[in-house]
Amino acid sequence: MGKVLRGISCRKYGETVTEAAGAFGVSASAASAHIIEATAKKLQEFKERSLSSFVPFAVFLDTIHRGGEAFIVALGLDVKGRKMPLGFWQGATENHEICEELLADMERRGLKISRRIIWVTDGGKGVIKALRDRFGKKLIHQRCTVHKDRNIQKHLAKKYRKEAHRQFTAALKQNSYEDARSMLLDMEKWLRRINESAADSLLEAFEEILTLHRLKIPGLLRQTLHSTNPIESMFSTVRDAEGNIKRYRKGGMTQRWLGAVLLYCEKRFRRIKGYASISKVIRNIAVMENDSIDRLAA
Repeated sequence: MGKVLRGISCRKYGETVTEAAGAFGVSASAASAHIIEATAKKLQEFKERSLSSFVPFAVFLDTIHRGGEAFIVALGLDVKGRKMPLGFWQGATENHEICEELLADMERRGLKISRRIIWVTDGGKGVIKALRDRFGKKLIHQRCTVHKDRNIQKHLAKKYRKEAHRQFTAALKQNSYEDARSMLLDMEKWLRRINESAADSLLEAFEEILTLHRLKIPGLLRQTLHSTNPIESMFSTVRDAEGNIKRYRKGGMTQRWLGAVLLYCEKRFRRIKGYASISKVIRNIAVMENDSIDRLAA
């Protein structure tokens, strides 16, 4: 199975087996049967494993489309800086009901979903609606800055895109919330003069772009949390591992492969850079939450 996930097709598997004894009787259909059995076991392992020992610091949510279906996937980052695929849920399209099912499934398997978790998304309306329905104003949500940068540039003529990208990235490189906010407001004024839609796109997620700055998250840790790149990188491995699949068949094939590949990805994960700052950020979130409670009480 490891060889197949690394790109060897079942049709050519017999040719890749180097030991004659092991190659005896190997055929495409036999290899395929073994892969079906192996991926079914991996899917069961993935969908049934307990998440009670995983203490989430941040969760990335994104959707991958496979075989005409949408799969919302959750990638967790724990308090020690380790990543772990937490679950997925399948639907015809990305919508808030599917996201709610995913959240409920993770809770059933023991994941403690609190309001102190940082949620990172690409801006999909269905996912955001599910999170807001659950957490309301207490939601800690970081919008993917890479997607927002692209969305702004799509509204602009080519001659303005490079400058828009420069201003956007320069603002987000600032360490203080006040400095980053001030520079983004200047950018909004500049955009307003050349393209109203681009300016509106920036304002649409203005505070959610600056969530990490508001939490005083150090720059090294922000590099991981400012975008959905960690889960996008995992999706890239999924596509590579499934490169030899010509078409998805019925019988849970898409789920079997996704579960198997996500577990394969997990073995290759490394602890993120800047993980030593996580404990300090958790304390900052607790202080901000307590301050908010005190203001409401007053």
